Amino acid sequence: MESPIHRLADLFRQLGLPDDPAAIEDFIATHRPLPAGVALADAPFWTPSQAQFLREEVDDDADWAELVDSLGAQLSP
Repeated sequence: MESPIHRLADLFRQLGLPDDPAAIEDFIATHRPLPAGVALADAPFWTPSQAQFLREEVDDDADWAELVDSLGAQLSP
């Protein structure tokens, strides 16, 4: 099994968000749970560019896709 290329902190940094553990935990606590049926990229708290990045990474099954999915799971009810 390959080691992940990126960590959750890297994803937050890529999104222009604070990336220390406490900030990540606070972000998740603040935005959890996502409304039922709302995809992570469609959540109202993203800027248009953040949402586009998240959507493209998942659609392209790119390097970040696994972390985007992980963040989505952490924000799900």
